[in-house]
Amino acid sequence: MFVDSATLDLIIRSFLLAALAICWVVILVRINGLRSFSKMTNFDFVMTIAMGSLLAGASQSTSWSAFFQSGLAMATLFLVQYSTANIRQSSDRFESWMQNAPVILMRDGVILEAALKETRVAKSDLIAKLREANVLEFSKVRAVILETTGDISVLHGSDCNEELLQGTCHIKSAE
Repeated sequence: MFVDSATLDLIIRSFLLAALAICWVVILVRINGLRSFSKMTNFDFVMTIAMGSLLAGASQSTSWSAFFQSGLAMATLFLVQYSTANIRQSSDRFESWMQNAPVILMRDGVILEAALKETRVAKSDLIAKLREANVLEFSKVRAVILETTGDISVLHGSDCNEELLQGTCHIKSAE
C-alpha cells in the first residue's frame, strides 16, 4: 500500500491509517456534537461499540477502498444517530418504541424483589450500588432506578420529587 517491504508497509499502514481514522472520528464528533458518545440510550451504546469496531477495521485496512468504506460507514452511523435523536425529540411514539422505560428497583427503603427478578439484577449488585452512593440506611433510600442505559441511579435523602420518577416502570410482585 505504501512501500515494498511488507514489515515496513505494515508499520507505516498501522500508524497512518489509525491516525487518519481517529482524526476522522474527531471531525465527526465535532460536527455531530457532544451527544456523539453519550450513553443516554441503547442506540447510543450500540453506536459507541460499532464505532470502535469500524475504527479498528479502518486501522487494519489493506486497501484505500476498504479504509474509505469504514470512514463512510462511520459518517453514516453519526448521521443515523443524529436523525434518530431528532425524531425521538419530536415523537413520543418513536421515543417509546426506541427506548425501554427505566425500572424502579427499590422504593422508600424497600427492595422490590419482583423488579430485581424481572430485570435480572442481583441483590448483591443493588447493594453494591447503594454502597457506591454512600447509602448508610435503607430507610433513607427514596428510589433506586435501573436506567435505560443499564446504569443504576440511587436517590436518597429525606424527600424525593415525584418528577424524578416520571416515566419509570413499576413492576408489580406476583403475590
